[in-house]
Amino acid sequence: MSHPTAVNRRATFDYEITETIEAGVVLVGPEVKSIRQGKVRIAESHAQIIDGEMWLLNAYIEPYLATAHVVMDPRRNRKLLVSRAQLNRWMGRVKEKGFTIVPMSLYFSHHRVKLKLGLAKSKKLYDKRAAIKDREVKRELDRARKSS
Repeated sequence: MSHPTAVNRRATFDYEITETIEAGVVLVGPEVKSIRQGKVRIAESHAQIIDGEMWLLNAYIEPYLATAHVVMDPRRNRKLLVSRAQLNRWMGRVKEKGFTIVPMSLYFSHHRVKLKLGLAKSKKLYDKRAAIKDREVKRELDRARKSS
């Protein structure tokens, strides 16, 4: 995996990730150029299995300004490319109570745009509070180490 172009930081805070996969994303040329410039947001997006295919919904890819002939909807649904076996396994898990598919990061791998997806279960409020408390304790320990 190369350096991520877009990262969904809320994914690990709001969800408990149980499993991850890498999926290809079906795009048009100007969208790839926008992603290369870092003009993409996946924080408010999610993936869903519709009619036996996986789709990325509500991801924002800013239109590439230097292209006049192709103007795409920045929030259009984009097809994700995953293996049939992986799709079938995750389809069964998503039907279980509480599981969802969360985009975690978008990056380039060998000149192709890839999306790291996580099979996730929503965290409870007390889990989030515990995560915040652990993070603050770690910061305090790091500060104490630096000062001594």
